[in-house]
Amino acid sequence: MKKVPLRKCTGCGEMKPKRELIRVVKAPEKQAEDGAAEQGSVSLDLTGKKPGRGAYVCKSIECFEKARKARRFERSLSCKIPEKVYEQMSAELQNI
Repeated sequence: MKKVPLRKCTGCGEMKPKRELIRVVKAPEKQAEDGAAEQGSVSLDLTGKKPGRGAYVCKSIECFEKARKARRFERSLSCKIPEKVYEQMSAELQNI
């Protein structure tokens, strides 16, 4: 019997199978040509295969909004997320 990997939803805090959740990923920082570190972008990872730091959320818009309001994504990805990125992820989530 195969062990099912569990992840915690950043919105409701419930432990669920990884396949039932959507990953929000912060891409690794890139070194710019002038030597400065470029901030990694934050996006939804529907495949679960993108490189970078990840946080998981249920497929419901309620959980996403709860995590957004409490700034849980910012805490778990340890970066500031612009409002524009949240709106883009929210629109993507509603299309699923």
